[in-house]
Amino acid sequence: MKRYCETWLTLIRRMLRARKGRPWALAVLCTLVLLDLCGEWPVNVPRPAILDTFNGVVPDAFGSARQLVFDHYQRRFPRVPTTQPVTIVEIDDKTLEAVGQWPWPRNRLANLVDAIAAQKPLAIGLDIYMPELDQTSPGKVADNLPPSAADLATELRALPSHERILATSLRAAPTILGAAAFDHATSSTSTDLLTTPILVHGPDPTDRMQHFHYVLASLPELQGAAHGQAMLNVAQEQGTVRRIPLIMGLGDKMVPGLPIEMLRVAIGAPAVDVYADGAGVHAVGVADVRVPTQPDGNIWLYFASIQATQQRYVSANDVLQGKVDAARFRNKLVLVGLTGTGLTDMRTTALGELVPGIEIQAQGIESIFEGRFLRRPLWLQWASSWRSACCSSGTCRAPTRASPYSSTRCRRRPRSWACR
Repeated sequence: MKRYCETWLTLIRRMLRARKGRPWALAVLCTLVLLDLCGEWPVNVPRPAILDTFNGVVPDAFGSARQLVFDHYQRRFPRVPTTQPVTIVEIDDKTLEAVGQWPWPRNRLANLVDAIAAQKPLAIGLDIYMPELDQTSPGKVADNLPPSAADLATELRALPSHERILATSLRAAPTILGAAAFDHATSSTSTDLLTTPILVHGPDPTDRMQHFHYVLASLPELQGAAHGQAMLNVAQEQGTVRRIPLIMGLGDKMVPGLPIEMLRVAIGAPAVDVYADGAGVHAVGVADVRVPTQPDGNIWLYFASIQATQQRYVSANDVLQGKVDAARFRNKLVLVGLTGTGLTDMRTTALGELVPGIEIQAQGIESIFEGRFLRRPLWLQWASSWRSACCSSGTCRAPTRASPYSSTRCRRRPRSWACR
């Protein structure tokens, strides 16, 4: 047995030494290229079973490296906003100190919606979930009164609930309510959402897109009053947001993301159009606007620095007091969200900046208005991998001796990501 093992070890050593190990290096290189390609295999091309085996052992081994390179490109060349279609009304610390702690009574939120709607915006999106009844409504307060206050309780129950007051405000303005998709059930989630029609042009792409079974949404009374419902989910990888879905699956139907639903309400379109082929979704649009997407319905966000977008923020307290110029709202898309300390969901962008979650939605809308999208075509992934393979294989055949003073400098701007 020992002699048998020594024979095999000797054979392996000879093979490794053959041609100074270059054949083995080339074999390792080809294996790495195969792993790189299997991470983004075209969905319309039959996938070899061996790639699934590779993925099971090393899932998308080069995905993190690709994302870091992508982040580097964005930090080197961030988007410079050319328009300002979005205004963010932030419920900030200043507002909470003046108006009161969060959550507010729904009638107070209705006052904010009314104040914004009076300035004639194109659409108002609320990055706020309201799945439960307002415990400060007159009827709820009456339920907690002692029997000796029966007359007062009767008078309170005769008043409209805070949900009814807010529903009236939502119905009178071009409003969209946000919702969040979940892959598990909680005490506040449901399995359905009242949404706008989705028209699919081409084969059904549901199996290609991100899919959920549960949703955290506002009360049905509020959903029915608003002019639209939209998902607020973002794609987060290793703690960084790089993509945002324009369309996703919920149960047995498709639902829109907030950027495309805001655009639909602003235009007054009756439905969201999804354009698909055998590879999945290739565009999502409303009316004559069409946004190119990845096969799963996501778009890669081309981020602008938060320093370049600070002017879009206005305090909700200033809005309630009428101190904001009407031009900040007229014919704009207005987002309402929380930025107060401890209330907001802070996200890290590809630029390495920590921003409120509502800023991610605003950047998506802004990119659509400017028509500036990041896309990485699948053919470019294949080309990059094979180019690396060819360059590396050439290196395997290069002379082993070189001057210690020789150097190579690359002056070409990387082209791994195409900006359109």
